[in-house]
Amino acid sequence: MILYSYRRCPYAMRARMALKYAGIDVEHREIDLRNKPQSMLARSPKGTVPVLCIGDVVLEQSVDIMRWAIEHSDPAGLGNVDEVIAQNWINQNDGLFKILLDQYKYPNRYPNLDQEAVLSEALKVMLLPMQQSLQNAQYLLGSKMTWVDVAIFPFIRQFSMVDPKRFERLPIPAIKRWLNQHLASELFNAVMHKHPVWMD
Repeated sequence: MILYSYRRCPYAMRARMALKYAGIDVEHREIDLRNKPQSMLARSPKGTVPVLCIGDVVLEQSVDIMRWAIEHSDPAGLGNVDEVIAQNWINQNDGLFKILLDQYKYPNRYPNLDQEAVLSEALKVMLLPMQQSLQNAQYLLGSKMTWVDVAIFPFIRQFSMVDPKRFERLPIPAIKRWLNQHLASELFNAVMHKHPVWMD
């Protein structure tokens, strides 16, 4: 099995975490986004990571890779979730929140947008609903960590790093606790080692 990845990409990050959790060994191929290997583009012409090649099967979506890994092995029950609730969280994160995250992270690309308005919308769309859920439970879907926590964590991490001082002032203490728990986890740190760039 071959995984094409990019260390800082949140989609690739959650795929790596799921594969690591499931104990699945892959050949890690770290790509240069400005010089994508032809071997990857031949298998996945869309040219984004992660891409998992399992023989002749190619998984090009991070959530599909996560689901495949957890179906393969789920020692702590990360996949035991209400699928409707889980999908609602994923849709919200991967949809409007990801758009807002890009607008917040790359203000030069969106000179007509007011950054405070973008932040306010991100709070309304994602962070405050998360805060409400995490006030009453350790994880987004209850007392146990699920694949939904793993899937959303890299995006909240990225959001927090745009302006750490501003993030620290936000009234979301439960999210900060949840985020710090994931940042300190063995699972996250195990998939963040630096790999040399793969060359065909």
